[in-house]
Amino acid sequence: MWTVLTRAPLPDAPYWPGRRLLAFVDAVGWPVAWIAVAMQLPQPAGIVGPMVIALAVLSALGRAHRAALQNHRYYFTTWRWGRVALGLLLIGMVLKVALLPA
Repeated sequence: MWTVLTRAPLPDAPYWPGRRLLAFVDAVGWPVAWIAVAMQLPQPAGIVGPMVIALAVLSALGRAHRAALQNHRYYFTTWRWGRVALGLLLIGMVLKVALLPA
């Protein structure tokens, strides 16, 4: 017999003034960045470039809808990846200090 484990749904995000606008900027900004990267590829990417652009546009539409109309369900991508980048930066700084010649 299979045992199915489900996660509890995430709680609603707290609302504060300006959250809807900032969420919309965050929701559209990341796909636009991916489109910019796909447009600046140094060599022709064949079907990959247009596919990345199409998926980014679809992602932007869904994310913008969630950010504007279902704001209580939107979690910031910049915050999520910013924490990862900050963690990597801290690890790099610790390694740099630890490996300095005495």
